Amino acid sequence: MSARLARLAARVASGEITAEKRIRGTFDRLMTGESGPDRVNAFISFDYDTTVAQAKRVDADPSLRTGVLAGVPIAVKDNICTIDSPTTCAARIMANYRSPYDATVVRRLRAAGAVIMGKTNMDEFALGSSTEHSAFGATRNPRNLEHVPGGSSGGSAAAVAAGFAEASLGTETSGSVRQPASFCGVVGVRPTYGRVSRYGVIAFASTLDQVGPMAQNVEDAALMLQVIAGPDAYDATTVDMEVPDFCAHIGDGLSGLVVGIPREYQPEGMDPAVARSFAEAIGVMRARGATIRDVSLPHTDLALPTYHAIASTELSSNLARFDGVRFGARVDAATPSGMQALTRGRGFGAETKRRILMGTYILSHDPALLAGAARGRALVTQDFLDVFAAGIDVLFTPTTHAPAFKLGAQLEPYEMYMSDVLTVSAALAGIPAISIPIGASHGLPIGGQFMAAKWAEPLMFRAAAGLESALL
Repeated sequence: MSARLARLAARVASGEITAEKRIRGTFDRLMTGESGPDRVNAFISFDYDTTVAQAKRVDADPSLRTGVLAGVPIAVKDNICTIDSPTTCAARIMANYRSPYDATVVRRLRAAGAVIMGKTNMDEFALGSSTEHSAFGATRNPRNLEHVPGGSSGGSAAAVAAGFAEASLGTETSGSVRQPASFCGVVGVRPTYGRVSRYGVIAFASTLDQVGPMAQNVEDAALMLQVIAGPDAYDATTVDMEVPDFCAHIGDGLSGLVVGIPREYQPEGMDPAVARSFAEAIGVMRARGATIRDVSLPHTDLALPTYHAIASTELSSNLARFDGVRFGARVDAATPSGMQALTRGRGFGAETKRRILMGTYILSHDPALLAGAARGRALVTQDFLDVFAAGIDVLFTPTTHAPAFKLGAQLEPYEMYMSDVLTVSAALAGIPAISIPIGASHGLPIGGQFMAAKWAEPLMFRAAAGLESALL
């Protein structure tokens, strides 16, 4: 599937269509899809006049009109700061917050000529796997409105799947780009940790969070990453290295690639349709010249508990700033402690409180657990290092163990946390990963996931594009 975004931008650059006309057409679809009882609820905020004004600026500025994303409508997750719209993190405590600056990734999108359509719904503070934990109501899956779109970047995935935007930005801590991409039948990318700036992204877990693109095909996702990647003086966790051409080998196909199939990523209880689509995808890769090898990542079972220990403690620290004094809304009371209790009690949702309490308990009463989690993370990371050092080019697994579940069907915390069981290891190791559609079950998409060594995004995109092309 060729790059749709590049073709759209080329039409604006050539004068065949104006950015304004394109954006008005996309906005019409958005308004139709986000009104009435069957609305998707992919967006928390959007404004017609602001969006059209952006498009007019693209048409008036030659440097923007010839940009690689000229006039392309992009949706942005609502924990990524934008100067011209609220940034709420889908939380009551942030409902009226407006950032005085654009996040680096947004600034880079605008510089490439992209038009920001609005801010997408999410699980509050990115805490969830279904986009049901939002102060602005749940998002529904455009493929089947009775089902969730995944999370926490469910609004960003739904916006692309519904045609409200050509591409979007989400954020990932344990799988919050890849899992909703799988549920909604789009492509979602987690870059190598340090590849993309987090400046202007409201932090959940600082050693895990990454911004990632979602798009309708692999090449579009690669182009999006090309635009937002690179070092940033405002983010010391970005790595000062040249950004490669992510599309340079995207058409080279699967022949000659060595694809590892981790046995630990085929758990008991996997949905039969997922297992079938996964097996068929492996057969397609083999037929296209890839070498398939069975491999082991023996410490995979440590990944989920390790992640929750690390992520909850980092969350507890990061959300301490929302205290009614420095950031967010404030509920007045007779004493400072009473004010803080009321502000946080009313401003945070149930899942946010649950995870803050978990992290605070570990930090104050069980620091040995955090030390153990650090050792677990090192073991999970070493598994990947060993596999790639043994000659494996990419790993291939299902993205999730089942298609999207029904709204309201999986709200028990442990079951919700298990939604990330196949995506969390890559996040802990800081390696790149991508989810692409590989099948469907009763109209619900099924995703397959490629993982590669750190900084090996070009190889990852090649493998993903090769399978995508073969499955068309």
